[in-house]
Amino acid sequence: MALWFVFAMMTAVAVFAVLWPLGRNVQAQREGSEATVYKDQLAEVDRDAATGLIGASEAAAAKVEIGRRLLASAEAERSAPTSARRGPRRAVALLALLGLPVLALAVYLPLGSPMLPDDPLAERAKVPANSQPLDNLVAQVESHLEKNPTDGRGWTVLAPVLAKTGRFDDAARAYRNAITYAGETADRRADLGEVLTSAAGGVVTADAKTEFERAVALKPDEPKARYYLGLAAEQDGRPKDAATIWRAMLEKAPADAPWRPMLQAELARLDGTAKQPALPEGAAAAVQNMSEADRAAMIQGMVAKLAAKLKQNGDDVDGWLRLVRAYMVLGETDKAKNAQSEARQAMADKPDRLKQLNDGFKGLGLDG
Repeated sequence: MALWFVFAMMTAVAVFAVLWPLGRNVQAQREGSEATVYKDQLAEVDRDAATGLIGASEAAAAKVEIGRRLLASAEAERSAPTSARRGPRRAVALLALLGLPVLALAVYLPLGSPMLPDDPLAERAKVPANSQPLDNLVAQVESHLEKNPTDGRGWTVLAPVLAKTGRFDDAARAYRNAITYAGETADRRADLGEVLTSAAGGVVTADAKTEFERAVALKPDEPKARYYLGLAAEQDGRPKDAATIWRAMLEKAPADAPWRPMLQAELARLDGTAKQPALPEGAAAAVQNMSEADRAAMIQGMVAKLAAKLKQNGDDVDGWLRLVRAYMVLGETDKAKNAQSEARQAMADKPDRLKQLNDGFKGLGLDG
């Protein structure tokens, strides 16, 4: 309603600006009429007679003639129709008074939206969550947490999203805040240890190992923590201890545990019985007569070629899944983890593909 009032006032000012000069009795027009000229001539005749430039008889005759013309001019002005003098002004005034608002309405009604409700800037910013880019959603949650730093639920929601987008340092801070304000759990400790490991390029650091040990203390069968403790043992040069930890996990794990294939691949790698990744149909026949070394070199080349291709075009979900699966079969766990992080970064602004990618990782026995 305030906007309509402003527009009405603007229209009124515009109309007034046009009507004001039309309604004024302009002094300049009167001063430029014939009557004014004749009066000046009479005054000039009097001055010439006073200075002796013309005689008295000549001055009298001139004044009579000028007076006659003055009377005739005044009579003609009085007899001119008033409507003839004021007609154009009234027409312009009427056009300004009625024409401007009518013209404004004629333009506004087909092009504008008079019945559209108010749409404040704050409301315009609140678009549906499922139509916003992931970065916008993360920024909104971070803005909320800046104002409400003790919101444990908010930190719990934000932490895994930051981890999946590759912001491992921020994710570690979010997990720590979630533990502080939402409570300590084995899952949160294990997740914190995982992002610390990812931030270190797949190396289980001392801080990460501490988090995994705390998770196991809270829940002895926590799979993620136990897996990483086995990986830490391997990285410390104790592969037998790593194999012992992983075998114990497999013995207690249900048959449909999603991480079972990954552990089996890890144990096969430690035992030296890892299988080569499946080759394309055309390449499988080509390696029949190759030596083991040549075959391994060929497979490594194919995997490297796939990795290079995905660095140039990261939109291929199936390609990322094939690459991670190949690294897992080859026993290159660190490369598999790095490829997993790179894939998620490539899909960070594509929620549908990111979900498809994470579902694929779950199918491989990885944390989706």
